[in-house]
Amino acid sequence: MKPVLFELGGIELTSYGASKALAALVAWVMLASELRRRGRDPEHAHSLVLWALLGGFAGAKLYYLAEHAGSLSLHELGGTGFTWFGGLLGGAAATAVVARKQGIPLGLMAGMAAAPLAVAYGVGRLGCLLAGDGTYGTPSDLPWAMSFPEGTVPTLERVHPTPLYEAIAAFLVGALLWRLRLRLAPLALFALYAVLMGISRILVEFIRLNDEVVLGLSQPQLWSFAVVALGLLLAWRAERVPNRLFWSTS
Repeated sequence: MKPVLFELGGIELTSYGASKALAALVAWVMLASELRRRGRDPEHAHSLVLWALLGGFAGAKLYYLAEHAGSLSLHELGGTGFTWFGGLLGGAAATAVVARKQGIPLGLMAGMAAAPLAVAYGVGRLGCLLAGDGTYGTPSDLPWAMSFPEGTVPTLERVHPTPLYEAIAAFLVGALLWRLRLRLAPLALFALYAVLMGISRILVEFIRLNDEVVLGLSQPQLWSFAVVALGLLLAWRAERVPNRLFWSTS
């Protein structure tokens, strides 16, 4: 693993930071394409992605700090230590405000953001893998198990590379959503995003090193069930919209 990609003039470019920048770039390109396809100004993608990124980082960090208030380390106070759920909430709130100012309906905005969100998340998780940030799985003797002796949170034990699992799942979800964006209505598309991403996180948590809190489930799993429930609710709502909007791309 390679937490620091290279150093130039005393400034380090970390794999974690580089992955987040690349994730934002990918999201911007995909969102601009969708805006253009729907006859809207693709330049709006700049501000939407920027504020989604800022809101997402703020939400992810604040949630993580609140969740680990009693056991924080120095590196967690700095550049690592984020949660997907806090990031989703913070990013969604920031995006909703900007989209409203730009005159983009929230349902349409959610649908256009679904595939970019999934792909960007996958890119970000690859950064976590390269950084060795401690979001590992349980010990494993599988051929693809990894150790992270030089990671931000080092371990010599071979473990499940759960960030890689999550990245693969996110890329598959993103590819599916990108393909279906021409067939499904925006609300239905986001509903599918919520269900699939929630399920993928529920499954990976069974081999992640997170504490169980209720009924043998970790806190991320509980939030993931909530995300899946939200997706199912949105799918039900989309199906009830007149003219079968669930299957319409308008």
